[in-house]
Amino acid sequence: MQKQPQQNSSRAKNQPSGIASFLEQPGHRFSRLLSFTGLAIGAWLLLSALQVSINVSQLLQEKNPGKDGFDYLPVTKLITNENMGSDNRFTPSEIIALKQKPFLEDVAPLQSNQFKTRASAGDLIPFSTELFLESIRKDFIDSAPSSFHWEPGQVEVPVILAADFLEMYNVFATTQDLPQFSEKSIGAVSFILECYGPGGMVPFKGRIVGVSDRINSVLVPENFLQWANQKLGNVTQAPVSRVYIKTKDANNTSLLQYLESNNYRVNKDRTKFGRIKQVLQAVVTGMASFAVLILLLAIMLFAFYLQLMIARSKENLQRLKMLGYAPKALARAVSGKWIPVYAGVIITALCFTQLLQWYFSRFSIAGKDKLPVWVHPAVPVLAILLLVICVSVNRFMVSKSLRKIGN
Repeated sequence: MQKQPQQNSSRAKNQPSGIASFLEQPGHRFSRLLSFTGLAIGAWLLLSALQVSINVSQLLQEKNPGKDGFDYLPVTKLITNENMGSDNRFTPSEIIALKQKPFLEDVAPLQSNQFKTRASAGDLIPFSTELFLESIRKDFIDSAPSSFHWEPGQVEVPVILAADFLEMYNVFATTQDLPQFSEKSIGAVSFILECYGPGGMVPFKGRIVGVSDRINSVLVPENFLQWANQKLGNVTQAPVSRVYIKTKDANNTSLLQYLESNNYRVNKDRTKFGRIKQVLQAVVTGMASFAVLILLLAIMLFAFYLQLMIARSKENLQRLKMLGYAPKALARAVSGKWIPVYAGVIITALCFTQLLQWYFSRFSIAGKDKLPVWVHPAVPVLAILLLVICVSVNRFMVSKSLRKIGN
């Protein structure tokens, strides 16, 4: 009796090859081959889906970068035939809700004039027009000089003109025998700004102090518009029809989904890459879901194969238990036999993913938009995670089957 533990111990040293030898029995090799083939295809599709998603994010994130690292987008409410007679302006609660979104850095409303305005250039340029004015926080303006401020009693009002408006005027000027202006020369021209409403009429001298590529409007300082709305328009709190949002990524799919779900309208040209990203992410998600389904089926098929092999070797395993082999040792020996196979399958899938990435990098656009040759570090991490999952499921199924035999 005292020598039995030593005999069991000597047997335990040789147990991996002896215990797992029953799995070498002929038959059902097709099921085993099919499960490993499915595992390889599923792992390759899942790893490739992750790498493609990373490639898409990296490429689209570089499109249309903001000058200061941020994108500024004008947002209005979508006007349809159904709501065109309703009040489609932003309420204070809606602006607060926008500011609380994690994909937005900041939100600034554009205040509009609640009085009438006419601009004319006097005798120098025979040109006059009705004008709309807006104001926004100074930090949202891309070209606000230090002179862009106004104090009550000041006759001259600084104006920032949209670059598109200046271009439109220059095109119109050639057909009307009017002088054209560059961005620098337009600042030398002053014009008469007549502001009138229920509160009376006050003339001002307007001067263009900057040209904005970001905001398509005629901008005046905030305090001037607030004063004029109250003084001339008898309006203390002007309603907001348009807001500007500040975000790190105008192509953020969460941002676009939120805007669409609330019927908010943005410039589609500014967010076209985000819409492409939405479509590509849907394709990649479908690809990843299909890969997960194949992986699950492959793991289940191999688990059934192991259960069948264990059931066919029930008598051999019962004899091993009678000889003193612990169930855990049996489970480790049987499941450990397939760890190199799982590792080989996952490594093969990773190699094919790397080969696909290398192929894409050769045909990607040179320069800034060129894809990296090597896969992203997250891809090998996912491969290791898949290996751990496969080995864990394998050991669990083997242990469960061995416990049933013991009972």
